[in-house]
Amino acid sequence: MTGINRRKLPAGIQSFKKIREEGYLYVDKTDIVWQLANNGQQYNYLSRPRRFGKSLLVDTLQTYFEGRKELFEGLKIMELEKEWKQCPVIRLDLSLGGANAKTLRSYLDIRFGEYEKKYGITPKATAQLADRFNAIITTAYEQTSLKVAILIDEYDAPLQHSWNTPEHDGCTEVYREVFAILKADDEYERLVFITGITKFTQISLFSVLNNLTNISFLPEYATICGITEQEIIDNFKPELERMAIRNNWTVQETHDRLKDYYDGYHFCADNMVDIYNPFSLINALDQSKLSNFWAASGATSLLPKFVDDLDVSLEHFDHCYIDSVTLETNDVSDGGAELFLYQSGYLTIKGYEDEVYTLGFPNEEVKQALNKLVVPALTLRTKSQVISTQSLLKKMIQNAKIDESMKALKSLIADVPYSNKKLASMDMEERYRLIISTIFNAIGLKVEVEKMIATGRIDMIVQTSRYIYVLELKLRNNGGKEAATEQILDRQYMEPFKADKRQVIGLGIELDEEGKGLLDWKKAE
Repeated sequence: MTGINRRKLPAGIQSFKKIREEGYLYVDKTDIVWQLANNGQQYNYLSRPRRFGKSLLVDTLQTYFEGRKELFEGLKIMELEKEWKQCPVIRLDLSLGGANAKTLRSYLDIRFGEYEKKYGITPKATAQLADRFNAIITTAYEQTSLKVAILIDEYDAPLQHSWNTPEHDGCTEVYREVFAILKADDEYERLVFITGITKFTQISLFSVLNNLTNISFLPEYATICGITEQEIIDNFKPELERMAIRNNWTVQETHDRLKDYYDGYHFCADNMVDIYNPFSLINALDQSKLSNFWAASGATSLLPKFVDDLDVSLEHFDHCYIDSVTLETNDVSDGGAELFLYQSGYLTIKGYEDEVYTLGFPNEEVKQALNKLVVPALTLRTKSQVISTQSLLKKMIQNAKIDESMKALKSLIADVPYSNKKLASMDMEERYRLIISTIFNAIGLKVEVEKMIATGRIDMIVQTSRYIYVLELKLRNNGGKEAATEQILDRQYMEPFKADKRQVIGLGIELDEEGKGLLDWKKAE
């Protein structure tokens, strides 16, 4: 079956032409593409997280505007488009623009040179980039008698990378200089479509293009990037079956695991359809395994630029609020950590009421990625020191090797609460709860902190595929492991979980009251 159903999945492929010509599976978004190109506004901006299919969308638009009808055979757009005119396209990918004004100007110089050659333009030696851009747009229109489609992909890449550096103002100046021409040339433009992750409003793309429509929150475009539940059903049944067989899961279990790990994005309060991260989902189906594909693809280095004290703020971010004006219109540089985390895909819309959005983590992949990122900061260890010990902890706890698990955990949290000044406002037990829960989240386990049941409040529930751990934390001077296990038994903390097919293990953990880490442990039995 694995051979019969093995199809080519476009993991990481951003070329619509390559997908169609080489027989890769394509999730058909062409009806939405056509609506954008023909019934949308003239100036459009779309924000989506990285690896969410923005570049493929731009490439699809370019292919459509170029009139490549043969590449769209069998797709939804064929019922909508009747003329297939070949109009001129100017496409810029600013992810290639570097992180300073010099590299950005160099990229634009090279791209403009390519279009000048195409249209037979010889710029004056004194011509500025804005003059050359204007000449390309007007000449393309004059030579074809068709309005120009201008596609700008990843517009914010140089601005992100230069943020909080001396190079940022220089990059901003290039944007103001070059892209102001887009408004002046509106009579020659059919569509201006701009994509990005973060929104920097103090540049010409937003300040000069005051009629730029932010389609990021419009219900008709909620599914333009990403993959919906229905699209999985329609397109990926063989891959679901193959993944189920390989992992000894049912098809329903496979679906549920994929949903927990990669689903949960919402981009519009008026259209709360669940969206899967397409990069992660397709890689998971292609490789028949769950993994943190999105985090592994990079960009976490930008987080410290926009988010302070991430290590002690994760719990706050999982259920936080932001007003609609800030989320939909504000500059990322002054919109707060919540705005950056939303725009970059670490948070998503969970609800909307009274012009206020509720945000939270979309799925386990993102939650795990963030927790893994902050563990070194919380444990005051290097990333390399943490990785091996975390791997050991995961292996041991998944196999109920209690002593080995606790020894690994002990090595991770020695001296942390005392040394980490960011935790100074918390009481000692709270510090330990934060650190231990973060470690368990980082290795991909399901964690609940301060779980309320009828008989009391459980410090922590940690779940694996075969075991449910009921953890009670006690400082040494508050009774330690003996008091912890006694509380688990006396208040029957394990009882609510006994109906589960998994084995329930109660564990009392003794911690040093002066912040010297984990001291001892005892099973509740």
